[in-house]
Amino acid sequence: MKSIFDNVSFDCSVKVTKAYSTSFSSAVKMLAPSIRQDIYNIYGFVRFADEIVDTFHDYDKEALFSQFENELSLALSQKISLNPILNSFQHTVNKYNIPMELIDAFMNSMKLDLHKSVYTTVEEYNQYIYGSADVVGLMCLKVFVNGNDEKYEELKHSAMRLGSAFQKVNFLRDLKADYEDLSRTYFPNTDLSRLDEASKQQIINEIQADFDAGFEGIQKLPLEAKFGVYTAYIYYKKLLSKLKKTPSVEIKNTRIRVPDYEKVGLLAKCYLNYRLNIL
Repeated sequence: MKSIFDNVSFDCSVKVTKAYSTSFSSAVKMLAPSIRQDIYNIYGFVRFADEIVDTFHDYDKEALFSQFENELSLALSQKISLNPILNSFQHTVNKYNIPMELIDAFMNSMKLDLHKSVYTTVEEYNQYIYGSADVVGLMCLKVFVNGNDEKYEELKHSAMRLGSAFQKVNFLRDLKADYEDLSRTYFPNTDLSRLDEASKQQIINEIQADFDAGFEGIQKLPLEAKFGVYTAYIYYKKLLSKLKKTPSVEIKNTRIRVPDYEKVGLLAKCYLNYRLNIL
């Protein structure tokens, strides 16, 4: 029975999410059970694509990505794939009619990571952010609104800004790995080899503006999604707060993280705010 294979595929997406991001998987658990699996399915897909371009250095990454792209196309058209992660993803894409243009934009940004290492203009930077983060937020939003196109259009801008905020926090947090290990420079007009406090503050101000716009949308999300997205928002805001307090020279030499005991406290705070309806 295909349902058995689908359930195995879904379990794989859950396992990928938990293995690669304990923080994100914790936030997903705060979503309503009715939409939880579909967010796992989206994350598993974007995680695998990202892994190909970021970590498989001992292999032909371009060939692997091309193979993944071909398998994705077949999965979406045939509505099945023997790759369990792609089988899970196609299920969610077809269930919620996620536009192909969002998937194409994501894949295009991932392909850029195969060759492009420096983003010198704001236009290039914004295009990469849109494909690597904004559209992922929009895919999730399609699940959150469950086919309500009017609600989707209302929250579209906020979802994109929240996706941008999350991605930019990741860029700033992973500065050392991106710059030293992958030779990537995402922030335009910024010399990361000599990152100073003024440049760091400019980046943080940009991220804060994205968070503010994203929060407006969180308040209007359906109940099934609100607590989970708010949990992720609070976690990333905490990361931003830590980055803001960290001297620029340390950001270049270490990876800032939120300890597990702080995550527990953040979750308790999120739940209290949610129950008291003071988001």
